[in-house]
Amino acid sequence: MAAIDGFTGTIYIDPDEETMKAMTEKREEDRRQKTLLEELKGKENVTLSGQKINVYANIGNLSDVGAVLKNDAGGIGLFRSEFLYLESEDFPTEEQQFQVYKQVAENMAGKKVIIRTLDIGADKQVDYFGLDKEENPALGYRAIRICLTRPEIFKTQLRALYRASAYGQIAIMFPMIISVKEVKQIKVIIEEVKEELREAKIPFREDVELGIMIETPAAVMMSRELAKEVDFFSVGTNDLTQYTLAIDRQNQKLDAFYDPHHPAVLAMIRMAAENAHAEGKWIGICGELGADLELTEEFLSMGLDELSVSPAMVL
Repeated sequence: MAAIDGFTGTIYIDPDEETMKAMTEKREEDRRQKTLLEELKGKENVTLSGQKINVYANIGNLSDVGAVLKNDAGGIGLFRSEFLYLESEDFPTEEQQFQVYKQVAENMAGKKVIIRTLDIGADKQVDYFGLDKEENPALGYRAIRICLTRPEIFKTQLRALYRASAYGQIAIMFPMIISVKEVKQIKVIIEEVKEELREAKIPFREDVELGIMIETPAAVMMSRELAKEVDFFSVGTNDLTQYTLAIDRQNQKLDAFYDPHHPAVLAMIRMAAENAHAEGKWIGICGELGADLELTEEFLSMGLDELSVSPAMVL
């Protein structure tokens, strides 16, 4: 007889009674945990002190929406739109993008869906973009920098997003922001897109929430001014840690130095939260730290309004 431990993948040949008992107890404990988690579905996320916090999910593809719904996330806190570009041999058309954004909005049935505009560059390369090889790609031509210098790509995505906004609660988030000037440039392009849609009599929501990723020290230092220009912040802790500590997170030799718990990183998050709230705007986290249970209490003390994690971590 053979037995497989589904938690570790270990195979036991002719397991003894003690091993079988331990595996059975582990299985029963897992069932109890799953039952407990099922009972939490549909309930508000409120701490013992009465503080409410939204728990959303991060996804990187349309196929992930099922897991978001299964685990009862309050919404989608980060929809990485670049998969549309990474999985295509050419620039995805407005219609192709619209159909995807529309479907996710409809599937979420009124729950918020925060879609990040394309974040190509650095570790995400696409041949047809024709990007030059760079010495320091993480510090280079990527994300919003591509969008603002190649507005035809940006406007195609924005048109698709605004068209899809008529079918659900879509919000739009912009990555790698470092200045108020960039946000104002984005708003000018958005107004052009909205005017084009009005003239074509294509329905869209006028009040789509606009937010930015807080993932550079510059964005943190300018967060009070930036908060006056947008509706919300979402802290990208992976890049914020990288840029704050001057560590390439793709370099495995530096793993021992890459510390998301570094006091400087936490101080950056706290500062952004204070400045967002000072301007009456909400702030969340969509990086890996959002699921770090060691920091949950600290994030609550900062007054963070939302944590967005992988669908499997929601419950």
